[in-house]
Amino acid sequence: MTPEMKQRLAGIRHVALDMDGTIYMGNALFPFTIPFLRRLREMGITYSFLTNNPSKSLDDYLLKLHKMGIEATEEEMYTTTVATIDYLKAHYPSARRLFLLGTPSMISQFEKAGYISTADSADDVPDVVIAAFDMSLVYSRLCRAAWWIAQGLPYIATNPDRVCPTNERTVLVDCGSICRCLEHATGRRPDITLGKPDPNMLIGIEQQKQLRPEQIAMVGDRIYTDIEMARNAHAFGVLVLSGETTLEVAQAAPHQPDLIVENIGELGSLLALARE
Repeated sequence: MTPEMKQRLAGIRHVALDMDGTIYMGNALFPFTIPFLRRLREMGITYSFLTNNPSKSLDDYLLKLHKMGIEATEEEMYTTTVATIDYLKAHYPSARRLFLLGTPSMISQFEKAGYISTADSADDVPDVVIAAFDMSLVYSRLCRAAWWIAQGLPYIATNPDRVCPTNERTVLVDCGSICRCLEHATGRRPDITLGKPDPNMLIGIEQQKQLRPEQIAMVGDRIYTDIEMARNAHAFGVLVLSGETTLEVAQAAPHQPDLIVENIGELGSLLALARE
């Protein structure tokens, strides 16, 4: 470890953790995750969980973490569903009716926030179309979304991810790929794509914790979302090789992470070493 890297790691006060591919893969918790979180607490470093995956509500994510042995609070969770709700409140304050391409769990989070999920009907006109990572995707609803998008309604994507990491022998087509399908059908891209690499979730942590950007480490397995988010927020970007990105892909990326490690276990060791 160079003296410069040691100094930068010694200054980290908060670790923002991506979830899929970083602390778990699918439904399997990595064996180094709980020891890493314990090590952070021992060093006085706070942490939070960020995910571009909007398929679960906050309650469902907290329950999933609880079942894995991780206790977390709503304040420690940042999802793209939350980011989308915040964006709607700021930019479409009168909007209440949404056509949602998303899972029932995600839709419940919008409904909890006071929004109405419109039906797959040409007579049930929404105010805004929301496209998300929809593992319950139905062809007719995809067609309905394309219809509303073609009519010029406001159109928001929750996240840009092409695929969702998994330990299963399949490809989980994510929001970015669904939006490319809709673009091919309608000729229109989302008006805005939220989630990482948009910096707002990290800026929120910075303000909540009263930290400077360089005191926050954004840790994740994707160059084009996690590391770009760190760069956009001027935070310390740590790429883990436990998920989507290989070392070869990382080294060829136009914007390099501040640090590349095999997994968060290795990061924990480096943070401890920097404090000796």
